[in-house]
Amino acid sequence: MSQASATMAPTTSSTNEPKLENSRPGQTLLNQIGNTPLLRFDQLTAHLPGITLLGKAEWHNPGGSVKDRAAANIVAEARRTGQLSPGKILLDSTSGNTGIAYAMLGAAEGFPVTLCMPNNVSIERKRILAAYGANIIYTDPGEGSDGAIRLARQLAASHPDLYFYADQYSNEANWLAHYHGTANEIWQQTEGRITHFVAMLGTSGTFMGTARRLKELNPAIRCISLQPDSSFHGIEGAKHMPSAIVPGIYDASLADENIEIATEDAHAMARRVARECGILLGISSAAALVGSLRIAEQLALRKDQPAVIVTILSDSGDKYLSERFWTEK
Repeated sequence: MSQASATMAPTTSSTNEPKLENSRPGQTLLNQIGNTPLLRFDQLTAHLPGITLLGKAEWHNPGGSVKDRAAANIVAEARRTGQLSPGKILLDSTSGNTGIAYAMLGAAEGFPVTLCMPNNVSIERKRILAAYGANIIYTDPGEGSDGAIRLARQLAASHPDLYFYADQYSNEANWLAHYHGTANEIWQQTEGRITHFVAMLGTSGTFMGTARRLKELNPAIRCISLQPDSSFHGIEGAKHMPSAIVPGIYDASLADENIEIATEDAHAMARRVARECGILLGISSAAALVGSLRIAEQLALRKDQPAVIVTILSDSGDKYLSERFWTEK
């Protein structure tokens, strides 16, 4: 099974150095999005013969998360259609990572970015957004991501000539980024041997686009969605669909199974992977491993193997190091 290498290519070349002087602003960043490596988690499945657990390390994107893919496609499509015209401000709600991607692209390509975001997101995310120069409007943390969505909608409706409202939760370019990119990368990296695809639900774009394409490539692949187990949770970027504003791009029928994840289990997995595997994971990434390991254990119990389970590791743990759970036993 081939795996993408995490090794960066040399930055200089004696004969084949690319000519960048004619590249449009931001093109170098765009060229770095995607083709992220698959990591093996053999330490977690050592007791489960025949089970391979792989995680797609999305922090290798330049903005540090899976959201670079959707944000880049949303921006490209908006520019192509004239929705993000010169002078307009890109507006959206975010729990952090999509906002970071927008801010990064805005800084590189020269368009202003205004983001509505719950005030209780990690301090690291706030500082990254400030570094990129984005305008942030903080919303009531008790209202979660839904409060940020409502404010963004109000601003867009009140000032239609000022803003391009990207609306990542309803924008088709979100899931299409994964349909054309993420899914095909996973298929190639596993040489078509993937049997199960697992992903957390937030905007649902990653799951929707990847699952749709993988089902086309092999209808036998089981696609399992994950979400928090309650409306009050600590898995940043994830949505508890029964109690939240449901994204317009979400189609519940696409999942073969849906599993709920407790925040405490995600915290415990983040600590375990850091201490046993030497990998720092974000909270939603750890939650994705919790769900994936449950599936692996069910398959082993039924002796339904071999199996190749692939999940999405949305970001690394460096945006969450101020959280107290890291020092718990």
